[in-house]
Order: sequence, then C-alpha cells, then structure tokens
Amino acid sequence: MNSVSIYHDILQFLNRSEADFLEEWWQSITLHQNDIHKDKVKENGLQMYLLTKSSLQNLITEEEIMLLAYKVAKERVEANVNISDFVHNVNLGRSIVTRHIFLSGSKPEHLHAAIDVVNKTFDLFCYHAVKKYSVLKELEIEEKNILLNETHKVKLTLLGQMSSSFVHEFRNPLTAVIGFIKLLKTDYPNLKYLDIIDHELDQLKFRITQFLHTSKNEGAQEQRKEVVAIRQLLEEIIKFLYPSIVDIDVNVITSFGQEAKTVANKNELKQVFLNILMNSIDAITKKEKPREIYVETFTEGNYVIIEISNNGPIIPDETREIIFEPFYTTKELGTGIGLFVCRKIIEKHRGDISCRSNEELTTFVIRLPLLV
Repeated sequence: MNSVSIYHDILQFLNRSEADFLEEWWQSITLHQNDIHKDKVKENGLQMYLLTKSSLQNLITEEEIMLLAYKVAKERVEANVNISDFVHNVNLGRSIVTRHIFLSGSKPEHLHAAIDVVNKTFDLFCYHAVKKYSVLKELEIEEKNILLNETHKVKLTLLGQMSSSFVHEFRNPLTAVIGFIKLLKTDYPNLKYLDIIDHELDQLKFRITQFLHTSKNEGAQEQRKEVVAIRQLLEEIIKFLYPSIVDIDVNVITSFGQEAKTVANKNELKQVFLNILMNSIDAITKKEKPREIYVETFTEGNYVIIEISNNGPIIPDETREIIFEPFYTTKELGTGIGLFVCRKIIEKHRGDISCRSNEELTTFVIRLPLLV
C-alpha cells in the first residue's frame, strides 16, 4: 500500500483544516512589530504546511525543504530577530499539525507513522534554517568588523596627519628649549628648578613620540634593534621618574630575577615601561598611603616576564577588556593612545601584554622573547 492510500484520511482532513491551522498558528506565534518581513511570515507558514502534506505523499525532497529553509533564514537575518523566536514558531506549527493529525480519525498505526514523517520534515526544515541563519549571521558580523577596521584605519590616518603637522610645528622649538636648558644646567649647575623643567620637557617629548607611533607604518622603516638588559632599562626609567615618585610619596619595590636580555629597539621598550609606570603613578595619586608600585622580572621558558603592579583602584572587567584599544581613556585629559601604542610595540617585538586587576593590585604583564 502506497503512502497516499495509508494517509488518505489524514490528507483529506489536513486539506479541510488548512485555514483553521493557519489561523490558529498565526494567532499564537511570536512576531515583532518591527519585523520588516512580517508580511511574509504567514505565507511561509502556509508553504511549510503544504510541504508537510507533500511529505506524507512522498512527493518532496530534502532539497525542496532546504530551499524554503534558506529563504526563511535569510528573512530572519534581515529582520534582525532572535533565532529562538523562529524556532518557537516552527515548533508551534509542528504541535498544531500533530494535533490536527490526531483529530483525523485515522488508524493508530497510520497516525504514528504520519507523525514520524511530520517530525522528520520539521526537523530537517529547522536544522537547515538555523544552520543557514548562523552562517549568514557570521557573515554579517564579519562585514561589520571589516567596516569597523576600515573606520579605525581612517581614524589612525587622520591622527597621523594631525601628528605630523603637530610635530613639525612643535618639535623644533621644543628641541631648542631642551638644548638651552642643558646649557643652563652646565653654566649654572646650582640654579633651582632646572631639573624639574628638564624632566617635564622630557615627558612632553615622550608624549609627542606616542602620537608618532600611532601613525607610523610598521614596515616603512625598521628601527635599529640591539641587545637590551631588562633590569638595567627598568632601573634607568625608575631613576628618571624619581621626581614624580617623591612628589606623591610612592614606595617602589623591585624584585629582579636572573639577568635577562632581549633583542629590541631600546627606545621603544623604554616608552612601554615608562608609560605603564606613569599610568601606575597616576592611578595611586589620589589614594591614601601606603602608595606602592611593584616591579618584578623573571624568566619563563623562552620568555622574560615583566610585571608592573600598583595598589590603586581596581579596573573593572568590562574596562580591562578594552583598555588596549585606541582612543579609550578614563583620564580627564587622556588621549587614549598610550596603552594602544604599548601593545603595538610589544607585539612588534613578538611579545604580548595583558592586565589583571583585583582589590589588592592591578598588574600589567609583559612577555618578551628571551635572548639565550
């Protein structure tokens, strides 16, 4: 006996119940007012009902089910609705069709066989629709990321143009001022405040360099690399920051492991360590004493690890995840490029930088290839 004969009573009943099914399903489904394809949803429900009847007659292929599934998935992506609503509506239709089949008065063995066919049809439809929906969503997200990256590149290009103009207008007089300060220190070594002026001018020069790094083409000019002793470099920077450390009464605690060296551009590494230490000082400026900064180095496999910690306020998880992104800052007068530049420099040196933070300490962890 063929499937049409087995399901004759069921098919006849489903033909008579088509309008009732559609109305019951339509009144029960989840449908958003802003759905740009809501006018197509009822028609899709009818097509699924017709596919179900064709399945009972063995007149449908999986490819035909896929065609409808792909069409609906595309519409759901364009409507920007939650996939769970779609699955709910599909299973609601399945339940109504199943109930109608039981009302057909067909033989029990025919009822169970028919429901197996219906479930298989709905399962295939739901599987292909959700799979296609996921693929389309991933493509949509990828396109958005490409757009965001392009926007980011435009911002950096504009910043590069601003930086170039700023440097040409400012660097020459700044260099002249720094030079005359050094002459004054030579001629008048006991003149008050020259050390402070010299220190502040060096920090201003450092900030200008930060802007340059955000716009620099990575492969445009390979800067000279050399063997850098990590401990020696950190000690030089701590000494350089001594006026700021004394000014807010910070206790700097160092713990240097075995002598570790890496091959790097010394000035760039200096900029990274200096930036993080200055950020640490800023973080604990308004904190009650004791104000503490910890600088620790040790080796781990083929890497030298540098950890710079402070006992300032905790950095929330949601902030910590984006602090290395460009233009993000929590400082009132911040540029949001310092940590971004640090990450670029460290990654260029085949290392990585991360941050962890709790109620006791905020720690920046830098890993660099160890020269062995």
